[in-house]
Amino acid sequence: MAEEPIAAPDPSGPDVDWPLNYFNYFTETEEQFRQARGTGLFLLSPLDWALIETWQKSGIPLEAVLRGIDAAFEKWRSRKQRTQAVNSLAYCSQAVLKAAEDLARGETGAGGAVAPPFPLESLREYLETNARAIAGAGPAYSAVSEVLVELAREVEFHFADLEALEQRLTGLEEKLLALARLQMTDEAQLAARQELDRQLRPYRGKMTAEQLALVERQFLDRRLLEKKGLRRLSLFYLGS
Repeated sequence: MAEEPIAAPDPSGPDVDWPLNYFNYFTETEEQFRQARGTGLFLLSPLDWALIETWQKSGIPLEAVLRGIDAAFEKWRSRKQRTQAVNSLAYCSQAVLKAAEDLARGETGAGGAVAPPFPLESLREYLETNARAIAGAGPAYSAVSEVLVELAREVEFHFADLEALEQRLTGLEEKLLALARLQMTDEAQLAARQELDRQLRPYRGKMTAEQLALVERQFLDRRLLEKKGLRRLSLFYLGS
């Protein structure tokens, strides 16, 4: 390409202003829920992961998610009768939205400059691994794989602007999903929808209509990629 690759940003410099929280969103939410639940190892369900992604895409700060989880469990523990354990993040939905509203009114924490959340070589390996995996899924996805190969070749350039790279990867994932939908049978679509309805039924009253629609989309997208053996492309999943 015509542009010269630019040097990776200095981790201690002021140019790195994309929040580290962006990349920690999934892992910190998962850990907070496990600790608040207090029962050791607990695997989040596909619905839980879809809900986390919905919160992130809706612009809910990580701090609000962590506060909301704590608040939800405090309320649960204060009950005189606790008939069942909390087995899904969906239980915390209302508390998370409330915490987000509180933060929006100015109850925010301190900010500061953050360093890149992963080494350049880890990013290169992530892009190359995704390219190989998607190429192996069939010729229908070759165009996406080729773009990932090109991004890996120019990784120094993209490492200097991770936000722009994330936008590129988001667009590629949308293309990947569109291709996968074309190959999905009616029976597979029905089975995924039925699974979603079973998991979401106990928590529908805790979410807004907009949030429910987003969770449903994220859940079905995740299931579609899993069934096709395709990888998520967002930098969220680097190291996962």
